[in-house]
Amino acid sequence: MTNNRMYALAAGLVSLLSLGLANAAEQVMVVGLFPGAAVINVDGDRKLVKVGKTGPGGVVVVSADSHGAVLRVDGVERTYALEREYSHGFAVPTKTQVSIAKGIGGHYWIAGSANGQPIQFLVDTGATTIAMNDSQARQLGIDYRVVGKPTVVSTASGTVTAWKVTLDKVKVGSIQVLGVEAMVLDGPSPTEALLGMSFLSRVSWREEQGMLILESKL
Repeated sequence: MTNNRMYALAAGLVSLLSLGLANAAEQVMVVGLFPGAAVINVDGDRKLVKVGKTGPGGVVVVSADSHGAVLRVDGVERTYALEREYSHGFAVPTKTQVSIAKGIGGHYWIAGSANGQPIQFLVDTGATTIAMNDSQARQLGIDYRVVGKPTVVSTASGTVTAWKVTLDKVKVGSIQVLGVEAMVLDGPSPTEALLGMSFLSRVSWREEQGMLILESKL
């Protein structure tokens, strides 16, 4: 093989590798938008990433708002619009449903998870957000005093100090919601973590014959 043919073959391989890298970069999608954060999907790896932080595949979220997000991919910044995720074959996503039986005292209790850690929730449509006490937050690995925003809330026992935080993901049964606002209260109250409207407003729910039906939104 002559030197010229070897150089041509090498150049062709470099071009193919470059094309492969370009195609890989095209697998980056923005599938959720929140103030100061975006849910990005890189080759199927999905994660909520705050502005200035690095997500899957080394993708950096430069900025994010309700219109889209600026991502830095392989050192290049580009604006990405919100996209809907599809599985292979472009199947239409289906809704998932969770049924909760009414428990003692007429309340609805359900086992779930927050940031991948198990937690027992008491469904409370009167709570503005998910709410938990400081001990429950520590069990979930939430460093609320560092990442949270301090505030004051009113309870049945009076006003207490609380920290507003954002949970990366909250899962109840087969329903998962990303980027959910929560409140961590200083002290032992509430004794049970409350599944409030910051989660419930992002799913469909109804009561039927002593059952609470939660359904994911498309």
